[in-house]
Amino acid sequence: MQQTIAIDAMGGDRGINVTVPASIEILNQFPEVKIILIGNDALINKTLSKLKVKNHQRLEIINSKESVEMNESPQSALKNKKKSSMRLAINLLKTNEASACVSAGNTGALMATARFVLKMLPGIERPAIASNLPNENGVTCMLDLGANTDSTPEQLLQFGLMGAMLTSALTKNKNPSVGLLNIGSEDIKGNEVVKKASKLLKESHLNFYGNVEGDDIFKGTTDVVVCDGFVGNIALKTSEGVVRMFGKFLTAEYKKNWITKVIALISLSLLKAFKKRLDPRRYNGASFLGLNGIVVKSHGSADTLAFKTAIITAIEESENRILDKIKKQIKIESS
Repeated sequence: MQQTIAIDAMGGDRGINVTVPASIEILNQFPEVKIILIGNDALINKTLSKLKVKNHQRLEIINSKESVEMNESPQSALKNKKKSSMRLAINLLKTNEASACVSAGNTGALMATARFVLKMLPGIERPAIASNLPNENGVTCMLDLGANTDSTPEQLLQFGLMGAMLTSALTKNKNPSVGLLNIGSEDIKGNEVVKKASKLLKESHLNFYGNVEGDDIFKGTTDVVVCDGFVGNIALKTSEGVVRMFGKFLTAEYKKNWITKVIALISLSLLKAFKKRLDPRRYNGASFLGLNGIVVKSHGSADTLAFKTAIITAIEESENRILDKIKKQIKIESS
């Protein structure tokens, strides 16, 4: 079955210089995928010419002279950019001309536009941003990573449901474990919202592990970690900062003197493997769960490899019918 992915070609810090090459790599790797590039057609065709791509059968271009700026307010994007590359890409989901949408553009504008155009899935009150983070054994799906600064216990339950269905769809793990991020593993820990959410998760049909702490995210204690967007975003940015700091410390130590430089040279293959394992580009692509459509947000500073990873995430969610799985689980919980 062919998957059609709508790409906001103008979004992100690097725009067409990243989105177009990444899309061509996807077409070369996935023969069953069609790409629709939405953006300035003259610039897109110029980039395609540089890549020596002509009249690709699975590539369509939709012209859009408007684009949403990275610092533009969501309200402005909704009101004034109805023909932007971002809006037109999302519209293709609404009309079923595309099975998923990928953008590296303004996160707030993308969320607001997607929610306005696509609406929410029945039984889901708010969308959540979910992404995979590396752990000791693989990856941990964590949500919400910034869509909601404060959430109700019922919404945290919904996040757990969506995270579990996403993990189940993408990893073939039929019963992923779900943990609730807290300041301790004991039931008495946490604020009232977290305590009530824990009770709701225990009573659900999910494989609820219980409370988990920050270090459990990277231990891989559970397959899914649930929290509100305020806590999740801080945890995410903190972990990114620690990785950058560790990398700088390691580089500085290896450059101290000629002996450490020789050691660095000897261990070069090990360092490359370590860097690859923690390479954030391999985990790029945050899913906007809860919307009545598949929307994947790439990091704004993504390069070609990172943006390609985000597109692959969209393809996998579409192939595995993530929306149907979430709808089915909602019915189970409400029955």
